Amino acid sequence: MGDSEHLDKRHSTACVEELNITPSLENLQTDEQRRVLDTIAQVRKCGLDSILSLPQLVVCGDQSAGKSSVLEALTEIPFPRNDNLCTRFATEIILRRATVNSLTIKVIPDPKRPTPEQESIKSFQESITDFDKLPVTMDAAMAIMGLNDSSISNPKAFARDVLSVEIEGPSRPQLTLADIPGLIQTETKGVTKADIDLVAQITDQYISQSRTICLAVVSATHDYANQKILTKVREVDPEGERTLGIITKPDRLPRGSGSEKAFFALARNEDVFLKLGWHVLKNRSFEETTDSLMERNISETSYIRNSIFSSLPEECWGIDSLRLRLSSLLFEHVKQELPNLQEDLGKALNDAKKQLDVLNYYEICKAAVGGHYEGDYFHRDADQTFSLTSSATIRRVRAVVQFMNTGFSDNIRANGHKYHISMKVKSADMGQPTASDGKHLNRTFKKPIRISKDGALEWVSGAITRTRGKELIRNFNPLLVSELFWEQCSNWHQLAVDHADQVAAICREFLNILLTDECSNDVRSCLWLTQIEDVFKARHEAALQELDRIMEDVRSYPINYNHYYTDVINKRRQERQTKNLADCVKDATTHTLLPGCQSDHVSATVDVDDAVRRYTQEADPDMENFGCEEALDCLFAIYKVSQKTFIANVTTQMIERHIVRGLEKIFSPVVVNRLSASEVERIVSEPASAKRQREFLEDRIEKLKQGQGIFRNVMGSTAF
Repeated sequence: MGDSEHLDKRHSTACVEELNITPSLENLQTDEQRRVLDTIAQVRKCGLDSILSLPQLVVCGDQSAGKSSVLEALTEIPFPRNDNLCTRFATEIILRRATVNSLTIKVIPDPKRPTPEQESIKSFQESITDFDKLPVTMDAAMAIMGLNDSSISNPKAFARDVLSVEIEGPSRPQLTLADIPGLIQTETKGVTKADIDLVAQITDQYISQSRTICLAVVSATHDYANQKILTKVREVDPEGERTLGIITKPDRLPRGSGSEKAFFALARNEDVFLKLGWHVLKNRSFEETTDSLMERNISETSYIRNSIFSSLPEECWGIDSLRLRLSSLLFEHVKQELPNLQEDLGKALNDAKKQLDVLNYYEICKAAVGGHYEGDYFHRDADQTFSLTSSATIRRVRAVVQFMNTGFSDNIRANGHKYHISMKVKSADMGQPTASDGKHLNRTFKKPIRISKDGALEWVSGAITRTRGKELIRNFNPLLVSELFWEQCSNWHQLAVDHADQVAAICREFLNILLTDECSNDVRSCLWLTQIEDVFKARHEAALQELDRIMEDVRSYPINYNHYYTDVINKRRQERQTKNLADCVKDATTHTLLPGCQSDHVSATVDVDDAVRRYTQEADPDMENFGCEEALDCLFAIYKVSQKTFIANVTTQMIERHIVRGLEKIFSPVVVNRLSASEVERIVSEPASAKRQREFLEDRIEKLKQGQGIFRNVMGSTAF
């Protein structure tokens, strides 16, 4: 730990027998600063540091830059050190005010560890009453991380686990600092490429938090341009608004050398500019390892006052001035962040409540099926574009079903008939295909076959020949219209099946989205497998069975009591007769120039007798053609009437009755009440992961509520 891992077993004369602190530590905070930082301390004590990004100081830098020595000088905690070894895990130092002195060491496990390992690590907790016991306790903590386990053939070099050191006392400042492993430049015998990447990830994790003040430690023993920490902090804090640079080991620089001048320029903020500036510290050298903290401070002051750095302002060098500088920076930083922190806390509380609340399923489903979109759920991830692939659209399932039913109706009218017959009288056409044909289809469907009137009469003539019975000339078998109708509507069944499949798929996706939004993965999987999947499959099958019954009616001989049938027949006959009469009148009309008129004006004379003669002779002497015309009129009429009925039956009796209506009842309170004890147990019995998640959310909500109370008090009584 520190720039080290193991204690060199020394007893420093400065090692206090009890957990007392020197008056210098009290300089970290004034009364006003304590009052503000007490707010963060209270929030942190609630456990919210695992939920929200709280203000803290992080000591970061390259390997062997002197980070841990800086931390030790700041906190006056004599951490075990060894110049040959480096920090191998993150350490968080939490200083709190309390009525009695205490020091507690815990290990926060890496969330990626297996659950049993996490539980074992969490169980580790040691409390000590004097610093002499700190080395042994830290050795035990490293052992549980697996860092100094001699029984392992290839022990880990670094760990993602975090060593938590909580120090409480009457005079302790409210402060949290973190020391993280130093960035490594190259692989060595005991350090692999994976170790280098791991240390970089730990660094990024800490310094990327927007409420962290980075203490970027740069060693004067190496060219600062080659020290990776400066690149790292610039990536997350380009303007240097929350980065304070710290130069260590300046006593190693040859006096008067170019290196000394370069680091002096750096300390003056002339090269790598940081808004928070730079600070110079002299750590204990190897020869001074047994010096007390007081002796360390005297040595530091003596060196700087007799070096090039003496011309720096006094607030820019020395450990005492660093404490004052950090206290002021942290105070201003916290004041600025308190309103944002309060807002984040409120959002986190709402999110936690939503995750825990899985009872909204029935009400939301009922509202979606009923088309009532007033709730917040239906405005989640709002998408202005109506798309059947959008979750926001599918959540409004009633609107989607209406859209699809309209598409089905259009599709039947455009593609439902086998033959598209082009008649001379446009109003008698059987549904002209439009530009929107098939726009609601998800599959390629064969378009109607276009035939002329003559082709249609030929088709009908063939059917008359096949169905000829004992009927008199000019008449046709009453069953002829049925055969023509069955052939003409042969596309209906497949179009209806496609529509049912598409609506069922949308409703299925809606239920899946709803469960994903409102339930944990474990509960969703259990509900889907035990209560929803089979029921929904049965509803889909029932819809297809209903279609079979509808098609059975369609394939029976048409029965009609709708006057629209006779109206269509009469209208077609009248249109045909009107056209014939108009043609005869036109042929019986003569036009003569007006006598004495210089223009082209003519007079028209209609020979009524000739017109009547022409009209009476217009009748087709071919009795079969006459019968074909009559049969075609009947087909047009019965098809239009039956088409309307079929669309209504499919959308109401098949789609609405079996797929959409009562969708919320698949898993309703009534269904729950009917479950047996074993079924209920199977659903509500949580796997270990689900139980931990529920307990975690309940604990999080409680912590967040406490945090809200703290913020209401401080924000209500303090003007920032």
